[in-house]
Amino acid sequence: MDNVTPLGGDVYEIDTRMAGYSGITAGYLILGDRPCLVETGTSTSAPIVRDALTSLGVGPDDLATVVVTHIHLDHAGGVGDIAGLYPSAEIVVHEKGARHLADPSRLMASARMVWGDKLDTLFGSLTPTEAARIRALGDTGSVDLGGGRMLSSHYSPGHAKHHVGLLDSATGDLYVGDAAGVYLPETGDLRPATPPPDFDLQTALDSVALFGALGPQRLLFSHYGPVADVVTTLERSADELRVWVDLTRQAHSEGMDLDHAVAMVREKTRERYTALASENDETSERFEMLSGAPSNVAGIMHWLDNAKPDGA
Repeated sequence: MDNVTPLGGDVYEIDTRMAGYSGITAGYLILGDRPCLVETGTSTSAPIVRDALTSLGVGPDDLATVVVTHIHLDHAGGVGDIAGLYPSAEIVVHEKGARHLADPSRLMASARMVWGDKLDTLFGSLTPTEAARIRALGDTGSVDLGGGRMLSSHYSPGHAKHHVGLLDSATGDLYVGDAAGVYLPETGDLRPATPPPDFDLQTALDSVALFGALGPQRLLFSHYGPVADVVTTLERSADELRVWVDLTRQAHSEGMDLDHAVAMVREKTRERYTALASENDETSERFEMLSGAPSNVAGIMHWLDNAKPDGA
């Protein structure tokens, strides 16, 4: 299939075709003794993910585990649908997200407030997963991939309080979710993902530092794809966080409202990203959808308003 890319080590990248786009959100299949899907994509992507798994020889009773790095709808919106299609699969998530997969009503209500009518087009609806099938992870945990291979989970809540990174013992691949930001393979751009309400600068920097300390061989971004230059990429991730926070703090201290703050930060960061060189380019549109300046600035503003940081 043209949306399945082998990455070596029995790992396959699946383009979930979020909202009909290519290169928005990746799921990953680890095809071992106990096949494991990392990230489901959105609810509307579930048939696409199912077809990809079928093409790789994974039938309805073959999938052992579904793991999500966190419960935002672009990563986990399809959990309920995938759980229904693969009745033998255990669903694994951090303990702070588990109840929302069992009862998505609050999560969907808050998403509806943010996205309005766009919600149905972008994400669809997260359907409930039977609570007995959900395994909640603590700050560390593991997933058995079979044959002595493990995915170890590492709590990394800078982006969201229910976020984990996942390290593959066989390949050294680290599934970074959104905690290292959003990567655009066509241009090499990297931008932070700092949406409300959970962003905290020090926690975010600590999560990036933790990823470095794990010594991964490769980073697998949910947005989007594999990156082999681990050290430089994580350094860029931390730098981007500081740049966006410094600029938003400046706007905040000048009393700007959100719209003016977004305009200022967008203008002052524009030259950092090759993808934004053309206003009409689809690559630019995708980049903005993945890590929109309004969402990022709103998350940092929320943190500034509530944490009253001292500028450290």
